[in-house]
Amino acid sequence: MNAVAHASALERAVVGVCRTVLWLSTTVIFFILVANTILRYATGTSLQWANEVPELTFPWLVMSGVVLAASHGAHITTSFLMDAVPASVRRFVETISWLLVVALYATLSYATYQMLEIVHDEKSPILQVPGSVTYGCVMGGMAMLALLALQSAWRTWRGVSRVAPADESELPTAHW
Repeated sequence: MNAVAHASALERAVVGVCRTVLWLSTTVIFFILVANTILRYATGTSLQWANEVPELTFPWLVMSGVVLAASHGAHITTSFLMDAVPASVRRFVETISWLLVVALYATLSYATYQMLEIVHDEKSPILQVPGSVTYGCVMGGMAMLALLALQSAWRTWRGVSRVAPADESELPTAHW
């Protein structure tokens, strides 16, 4: 059975949102930097606000990439510890580990939520975008990571192995 049949609606939604944010933020950053560079060389001037937009957009790009990497299972693991656990208790230990990860991401998301009011008053110099916009992307990313970890805990508890998202057949390997 292919990965399309195994991917949950939650995972498809998270991956879809993150891909959209990733492509939009990358496109916006690229076009603004290109336009500003062309203006600088052609006219000797640049757009005043053009430096702020990539600064505001970059955290969205990074956070969507982090969540996508987690959804693909492309994160650093220490599997030798799990290999040392007897097979009879491995599922229990893995589930508890995932639930701990859920608690940590949820705590980070909640802590970021509590900071939104404080950083909302900090505005970017030219565009006057509140700091809560950037913190909001971190909060949302941590919440999505918590949901993906909760899904992994559920799959582990049920004895279902992690499946790749719909379009992922295999992660590329490094060439070094």
